[in-house]
Amino acid sequence: MVESGQIPEAPKTGVEGIIDAVADLLQTVVDWLRQEAAAVVREKVVLPVQRLGLTLASAVAAGALLVFGLMFIAVALFLLLAEWVSYPGALLIIGGVYVLVSLVFLVIKVRLIQK
Repeated sequence: MVESGQIPEAPKTGVEGIIDAVADLLQTVVDWLRQEAAAVVREKVVLPVQRLGLTLASAVAAGALLVFGLMFIAVALFLLLAEWVSYPGALLIIGGVYVLVSLVFLVIKVRLIQK
């Protein structure tokens, strides 16, 4: 359909027609390559990264729940220990255990460095 005021374009023949056909063919090839590249990137990169993200989010959630549960267990054990030896005694015992554990780790690390 020709709008008013425009001259209709004559069909191209000869060399011009061949050039236009080759240009159309190249554009079709470029479009196809883009679609294939997008499909490959989606399949090989995007989907695995999405799966990795979901896996990491699940692991973080599980770790947070584990730590939260361990905090409740630690508080309960502290209260039990405090009933047996009083609160200052419980704090002293827990602090002493932490100091001993840190010394063990320190000795092991120093021996590994010396070897």
